[in-house]
Amino acid sequence: MTLQHLTAAIAAPLLALAALLPAAAHASDAAGFPSRPVKLVVPFPPGGPTDLVARVIAKQMSDELGQQVLVDNRPGANGNIGAELVAKAPADGYTVLYNTSSLALSATLYRKLNYDSRRDFAPVALTAAVPLVIEVNAQLPVKTLQEFIEYARTQPGKLTYASAGNGNVTHLAAFLFLEANGIRAVHAPYKGSAPALTDLAGGQVQFMADTINSSLPFIRDNRLRALAVTSLKRNSLLPNVPTVAETVMPGFEVAAWQGMVVPAKTPADIVRKLNAATVKALAAPEVRASLAAQGAEPRGTTPEAYGSYLDAETERWRKVVHDSGVTLD
Repeated sequence: MTLQHLTAAIAAPLLALAALLPAAAHASDAAGFPSRPVKLVVPFPPGGPTDLVARVIAKQMSDELGQQVLVDNRPGANGNIGAELVAKAPADGYTVLYNTSSLALSATLYRKLNYDSRRDFAPVALTAAVPLVIEVNAQLPVKTLQEFIEYARTQPGKLTYASAGNGNVTHLAAFLFLEANGIRAVHAPYKGSAPALTDLAGGQVQFMADTINSSLPFIRDNRLRALAVTSLKRNSLLPNVPTVAETVMPGFEVAAWQGMVVPAKTPADIVRKLNAATVKALAAPEVRASLAAQGAEPRGTTPEAYGSYLDAETERWRKVVHDSGVTLD
């Protein structure tokens, strides 16, 4: 045997072993995961509706994983600051983004982002959906959604609708509804739901499509009148309020949905562990009760199903954003 052949004979098994090392390392990482606390990045302020749901789920996930899941609020830029942070984090499962529908909306609203909403993330699970409620100032002379449509059509361009911000799901959902029913109205974007709801109750604007959990106090004390919810089924917090689907638009459904993603190259076994902990957390009776009290509907999906959902929602809102003409950069 020549020296060249001998070298080749020795090198071959070494190269084969080297090729196995990354896979073995990933398997080892997954087997010991998690060995320290997991950071759940919430890209919105503490105390808000998204933060409240995330904390309920994080607490239960801590029990499932045997390690603390710590909420880290990184608000700003419609969720993009937190999203970019997670996109650039180590792909080891210890940094998770608790995202909202803004992940799909930003992909269509911003021409320049420092991350790609699908290429830079691996989906973990769809966690919850918070339906919207179409509501009007209590002094508006309408009692039903059909009456509102007829009234608004006689007032083209004279009514103003509020939203939690340009390009927010509360803006685009209302725009989608108005377009479908041939209604022209003026959009008034606010910096969040709280000031928008206050002005709606005060009569500065006439109607809005906002999340149930934000709107409920105003509806319960009769400052606002709820006309319809945007889920396919009626919501337990507003059982006497019909759905848009059962009244004027069969199949209509819009929600401020939430989920979890991790950096794109996170090992699949770690993604599966996070998914299993998330799904188990969402099935816990105390979590379901807590979410229901906030108007949120628990979901829980496979990573693959959530990936498909992200793709579908991104495409759905791409057309709405185009038709609305709104951009955020």
